[in-house]
Amino acid sequence: MQKENHAQGTAIAEGRPPIAGRLFSLDVFRGVTIAAMILVNDGGDWKSTYWPLKHAKWNGWTPTDLIFPFFLFIVGVSMVFSFSSRLERGRSRGEIMKHVLRRGAILFALGIFVNGFPTHFDPRTLRIEGVLQRIALCYVISAVLFLWLGTRGRIAAIFGCLVGYWILMRYFPVPGFGVPTHDIRLLDINRNLAAWLDRKLLYRHLFNGSNDPEGVLSTIPAVASTLAGVLTAEWLRSTRSLGRKAIGMTVCGVLSFVAGEVINLWFPINKNLWTSSFVLLTTGLGMIFLALCYWLFDIVKAGRRFTTPIFVFGLNPIAAYVFSEALASGLDAIRLNSATYGNISLHEWIYHALFVQVASPANASLLYALAYVLVCWATMWILYRKGIFLKV
Repeated sequence: MQKENHAQGTAIAEGRPPIAGRLFSLDVFRGVTIAAMILVNDGGDWKSTYWPLKHAKWNGWTPTDLIFPFFLFIVGVSMVFSFSSRLERGRSRGEIMKHVLRRGAILFALGIFVNGFPTHFDPRTLRIEGVLQRIALCYVISAVLFLWLGTRGRIAAIFGCLVGYWILMRYFPVPGFGVPTHDIRLLDINRNLAAWLDRKLLYRHLFNGSNDPEGVLSTIPAVASTLAGVLTAEWLRSTRSLGRKAIGMTVCGVLSFVAGEVINLWFPINKNLWTSSFVLLTTGLGMIFLALCYWLFDIVKAGRRFTTPIFVFGLNPIAAYVFSEALASGLDAIRLNSATYGNISLHEWIYHALFVQVASPANASLLYALAYVLVCWATMWILYRKGIFLKV
C-alpha cells in the first residue's frame, strides 16, 4: 500500500478540495458512505437493531441496502477523474491498466483476508467472494470498458448488463428445478440461477452455505452500478455550468429511481441478487445524494470547514473498512468466561456490560454501533493527523 503526503489534509483545513481535479462533494459522499457501512455492519445485537440498520431479508430494500451500491457508484465516479488526469499527463491506457490489475488483485486478496481473519483461513471452507472482492471485480471490468469504449459503448454495456441479467434470472431454466415463474417462484432464495451457479463454482466457500450476496452471476449487474458512476463523472467533467450539472444529476436520479420502482413490479428489487431494478433504484438515489452534495459543497461551498471529520473516513476508505472488519472479527474471536454472562465473546461482553445496562435492546445496539464507528474514526484520525492516506 502507498502512503500519500500531508497536502490533502492541508487542503481540507483550508476548505479546498483535497487534490486538484477531485470533487470536494465526492470525498464527502465517500466519507459518509464508509461511516454508514461501519455503522450498519457493527451493531451490538442484530436481532435488536432498528430496521433501517438491517438489510431487507429478501425482496424489498432498506436504507442499509443503499450503502454498498453507493460505494460502487463512487468507485465509478472516482475512476473517471483519476484515469482522465493520468491520460492528460501522457500515461498510456496500457500503463493505467497494469495499475488497475495490480490494485484489483490487492483488493481481492484483502477481501479474502477479511473473510478469514483471525481464525477461519481453512482453504476448504474459506469464503471466496465478499465486499472487497466485488469492488475489485467491478473496478477492473469497468476500467476496461472506460478505457476502451466511448460513452455510447458504456451505455450499451449498462443496458446489456441489466437486460441480460433479467433474461437469465427470469427465463433461463435452473438445472434441477425448472423455469422461474413456471416451475419455481421467481427469485426463489435457493432455487435461482445465481444461487445454483454459486454452489457449482464455490461449493463450501459461500456466505450462506447455499448462496452468496456477492456471488458470481450478480457481479454482472453490479458492474452496471459502477458504470453508472462512470457516466455521472463524464457529465460532471463536461463544460456545462455547475448548476446545470447538479440539475441534470437530480433529474436523471429521479428518473432512475422511478424506473427501478416500476421494474420492481416484474423483476423485484433484491439486494442479495443485485437485481436490475435494485441497480436502477440505488443508482438513482446515489445520483440524487451526489447532486445534493455537489450543490452544497462545490457550488454553494457551504460548511466546508466543518467536513473534516467526514474526510477522515473519505480519504482512507479501504483502510477504514478493513480495520473495522478485522476489529469486529477479533472481538468475536476472543472468548471470555464471565460469572454473569457465561462463555461469551469480547464483543458480547462489551455490549451487555456497557450498553444493555443503560438502554433498551434496540438503543443499546445503536449505541454500540455508534461507539464502534467512533473507535474506527479515532484510528483513522491518527492516520489523518500524520498525513498518512493509504491507497492500494
